[in-house]
Formats: sequence, structure tokens, C-alpha cells
Amino acid sequence: MSADGTRAISVIGFIGSVFSPWYAWSGRRDPANHVCLNVATYGRGGRFAMTDRGRAALRQSADQLTIGPSSMRWQEGRLVIEIDEISSLPLVSRMKGRVTLTPEGVTSVELPLKPDGSHVWRPFAPSCDIEVALDAPGWQWSGHGYFDANFGTAALEDDFSFWTWGRYPTRAGTTCIYDAALRDGSTLECAFHFDRSGHAHVAEAPPRTGFRPSLWQVRRETRADPGTVPREVLPMLDAPFYSRSAVRTMLNGEDVTGVHEALDLDRFASPLLKPLLAFRVPRRAGWRFD
Repeated sequence: MSADGTRAISVIGFIGSVFSPWYAWSGRRDPANHVCLNVATYGRGGRFAMTDRGRAALRQSADQLTIGPSSMRWQEGRLVIEIDEISSLPLVSRMKGRVTLTPEGVTSVELPLKPDGSHVWRPFAPSCDIEVALDAPGWQWSGHGYFDANFGTAALEDDFSFWTWGRYPTRAGTTCIYDAALRDGSTLECAFHFDRSGHAHVAEAPPRTGFRPSLWQVRRETRADPGTVPREVLPMLDAPFYSRSAVRTMLNGEDVTGVHEALDLDRFASPLLKPLLAFRVPRRAGWRFD
């Protein structure tokens, strides 16, 4: 997010594009044949790009992930993201430029989201400085960012029915919260606080508190001190099964604003949704470096 809170960007590199209808229709048998660099910008002039590409568009090394014309590389303690994508309907345009994340500290935390380890969350750097330099008016800014990863061996909708996630910068570092309902009837409720050097400890988080649902009526909740109702302060991504927004809440007496996500996997599992997603997630199986 920008320092003034008016703009934000998210960039996700997928090997096995979990929200791609093309990957779902393929039976999810070949993750490397469904790769994507999803880029979404929020605020005035925001765009969304999520192109599903084939195996020929993927290159990997110890320090770099390249997907088609875009890439992420670890360079001198920073994550450098080179973006060269085309945004999807209805605002088709080129999204090009560089995003640089400089971590304040790198963690050693790895959290299984299920006891069998089929889904794992890895928060590499919960507190980062971010520099955004895109080739678009007003899209050169700095602020605070975050770098994590998720790994899995099963479809999200097979194991979860709903989850929320939040990352809230605090005076002492960052608090991250995961709450989820699993298909087996169990729940996941966890909160971690990371200091600025990356050291983590389990946090005492206040109760789960609901707030206004998204425009698509996706249920939303996060943690909040008793008597506080969280509220959206910057709308970001609003889809029939997914909401991302900047949310203001109160955690243990501290007024915080961070990025919040809610994911309704019952809705995502519906076969009626996949054709709609295909309009936002085009397939470019034939893209090649040569």
C-alpha cells in the first residue's frame, strides 16, 4: 500500500494457477502448464492482469521465477518484480514497470494450514518497504509491503469452505491473522506477530468480528477489540467468491489498517463460476520466449 493509503498493488506468481478455470478444467494434473503472474493495482487508474500461460512460458532458477514476459528475482536482499502484462476486460491495456520489495527481516516461520501438511503458509517477509514504478501516470510511489507464499497438494475448495486472512502493520512490526473453516468441520484460528527483524511469536488476538459484506455479499470478518466494528477504507478486488480490501480495525488497543482477504470456497467450487472467470483469466498456452 502507498504511504498515503490511496493506492495499492498485489502481485502473485502462480505455478498451478489455483484460481484459473483453465487449470481446474485440466484436472490440475500439470501445474507447470498453468502458470501466471497475477498483477492488480488499486486506486485511480487500477487494472487487473491474470493470464494463464503454458509450460513453455516458465523458467526457474534458485533466485528467479520467470513467467512469460514478467519475472521475480531475489537480488541483493530485495525482491525485484519486472512486470510486462496486458490487463483483462473491461480495461485492456499494458501494465509494465518494476516493483521492489526490501524486507525489514526474513522469517523462519512455516505454518501448516492442515495437520497433514497439504496446505502450507510461508510468510517470508511480513514487513517490507515497497517502491512502485509503473509506466502509468500516478503509479510511482512508495509505501509498506509484504511477501509470503502458499504451497499445496490439494485443491483449496476440496479442503476449505471459507477463510479470511489479514496483515496489519503495528507500531512494533506486523500482525498476521488466519481464520478458516475446513471441510472436515474443524477450524483454523491463528495469529502471529512479527517484529521488524522477522522474529515471530503467537499473538493474543481479540475475537473474530464480522463487518459489512462485500458488494458480491461475500461474508467478511476479522479480529477486533470488543466494541469495535472493522470497516473497509479502500476497496480493492471484489469478485463473486473473493474480497480483498484495506480494512481498519482495533487490535489490543492499537488502531491499525491493513490488507484483508475473504474467500468463499463454496462459491468458488460452483461449476457455474468457471466460465465467468475465463473472461478475466485468458489462456495463452502458446506463448514462448523465442
